[in-house]
Amino acid sequence: MANQRALPQSKESLLQNYNKRLKDDIRSILDNLTEIIKTAKVEDETQVSRATQAEQDHYEMHVRAANIVRAGESLMKLVSDLKQFLILNDFPSVNEAISLQNQQLRSLQEECDKKLTSLRDEIAIDLYELEEEYYSSRYK
Repeated sequence: MANQRALPQSKESLLQNYNKRLKDDIRSILDNLTEIIKTAKVEDETQVSRATQAEQDHYEMHVRAANIVRAGESLMKLVSDLKQFLILNDFPSVNEAISLQNQQLRSLQEECDKKLTSLRDEIAIDLYELEEEYYSSRYK
């Protein structure tokens, strides 16, 4: 970014917090997915029966899948927070939008003023002609 400005400490810490949340959630998704894949491998005979081991693996996969969903929801919340941060803290673009709107409204006001002045002049001319006609007629 060519126009980098120094952010206040609170904004800087907030951005660091967003970055940390992003890394933690991505790491959580990756770790849980890796563990699900490891759990899916069929191992040799152990001291635990196959049915018990399958049930334990099934439960572990559900817990890890829930962790992945939680991390995904956290990422969606992070995206929402970032959008809100951008909207609330992007003062140059907000000021530019306000200036543009102000400029458009001023030009519309000038156009309306010109039309009203023109209309006033036409009405004054017509009124003058009507007065002349009235005062010069025999009905006055």
